[in-house]
Amino acid sequence: QVRLVEFGGGSVQPGGSVGLTCAASALTYSQYSLGWFRQPPGKEREGVACIDVDGLTTYSDSAKGRFTISRDNAKQTLALQMNSLKVDDTAMYYCAATALRRCATLRGGQGPNSGAFAFWGQGTQVTVSS
Repeated sequence: QVRLVEFGGGSVQPGGSVGLTCAASALTYSQYSLGWFRQPPGKEREGVACIDVDGLTTYSDSAKGRFTISRDNAKQTLALQMNSLKVDDTAMYYCAATALRRCATLRGGQGPNSGAFAFWGQGTQVTVSS
């Protein structure tokens, strides 16, 4: 079992930055690949970024160049740094974990596949508006 809790959400203006943190409790945390997902208002949940057990990262096309995912195995934390935020980034953001050692992604720049992730946090709201 893996417990995940997100922190750091809030309100920001377009062009601003927000850093999210996911605190985990897992016996074998270093053996999980970790991902960030989001669900905009009225839309389906979508993958944002993923980092595997070796630190290899992958991003959706919308996140690439603006967002950075990282992990600290000693502290059992996962982070998502979001820069140059847009109104379309407004969403509930979730961290998730999978026992897969490598990130499974969808084609077409869609980011990580949510179906591979068994453990989820409760989410934190990020609102981008002016």
